Amino acid sequence: MNTKQALQPVSQVLLALAEPVRLRMLRLLELEELSVGEVAKVVQLPQSTVSRHLKTLSEVRLIAKRAVGTATLYRLLLDDLSPEFRALWIAVRDQLHREDDHDDDIRRLKLIITERKIDSKDFFGRVAGDWNEIRHSLFGEGFTAPALLAMVNPKWTVADLGCGSGDVTRLLMPHVARVIAIDQSEAMLDAARARLDDSESVDFVSCDLENLSLADRSVDIAVLSLVVHHIDDPSRVIKEAYRILRVGNGGGVLLMIDMLAHDREEYRRTMGHRHLGFTRDEISEHMDRAGFGSTRIHELPTSTDSRGPGLFVASARIN
Repeated sequence: MNTKQALQPVSQVLLALAEPVRLRMLRLLELEELSVGEVAKVVQLPQSTVSRHLKTLSEVRLIAKRAVGTATLYRLLLDDLSPEFRALWIAVRDQLHREDDHDDDIRRLKLIITERKIDSKDFFGRVAGDWNEIRHSLFGEGFTAPALLAMVNPKWTVADLGCGSGDVTRLLMPHVARVIAIDQSEAMLDAARARLDDSESVDFVSCDLENLSLADRSVDIAVLSLVVHHIDDPSRVIKEAYRILRVGNGGGVLLMIDMLAHDREEYRRTMGHRHLGFTRDEISEHMDRAGFGSTRIHELPTSTDSRGPGLFVASARIN
C-alpha cells in the first residue's frame, strides 16, 4: 500500500473529485501518460487552467508525475492508490462513459497518441518532435489541400450542392473549369458572391436541393459538404445528385462530407439539424437507392481543437 497516499484526508480527495473536468483528466491519465499540453488539447482548456487542476490532483496523490527533458508527464496508476481510494475511483470511473464528453475526449486522445513522435528509448521524441511547428512557421498550414487539388481534372464542372458561404467553391474554383454554387438560401448565395468576388468561373444558382434546376448529366462531380443532415429526406438529394452527374473524364462521382452518428440532441433545437449524423450503413443504403455503385466511406482526421462530432467522407461513383 502507498502509505502517503492513504494518509490523505478523505475530504480533500472528495473535493478534488468534485470538479467534473478533473474527472475527465483522471480518466485520460489512467489510459495514457500525458503532458500538460496534451491534456489541454483533449479537454480543450487553457494550459494554465489544466496545470492548476493537475496540481490539485497531484497534491492529493491521485496522480503521479515525472520529468522528461523539459516536460512533466502525468499518470494515474491504480496500484499506487490505497485500496480505499482505488475502489472510490473505479466506482466513479465506471459512470463516466455515460457523460456527453466521453466519446469526444477519447477521440481526441487517440488523435494525440497517433500524432506523437515516439522515441523507442525514453519517449522523448513525443515532446521534442517539432517538425510540424517548423514546417508551419516556414510555409503556413494551408498549402496541403490546394497542392493535392492540382491532381483534379481541369476540365471538370463541379456542382457545390448547398454551397453556403462558399468554402468548397473557393477551394475548387482555381482547379476546375467551372463550379456551380447552389443553395436555397439567397442570403448564403449573397455571402458567397461577396466572398468570391463574383468569379467568372462560378455560377450561383438558387434552388431546392431536392429539385435541382440543372439538366440531366450536366456535371462531372457533385459535392455535398455538411448539408445532408439538414435535409428531411437525404435519399431525394442524393438521387438528384445522381441525375445531374455524367460519366467520362474520370467524373461521375458524388462526394459527401457529413457528421458521424452522434447523440447531441440539442443540435436539433439550436441549429435545425434533421439528422444526428449518419452511420455507414445509412449512407451506403442512400447511395445504393440512388443507383450508385460501391461507396467508399472514411472517417476524417479530427482536429484537437474541434468541438463538434467526428466527420466522414463518402465517395460514390456512377457505374
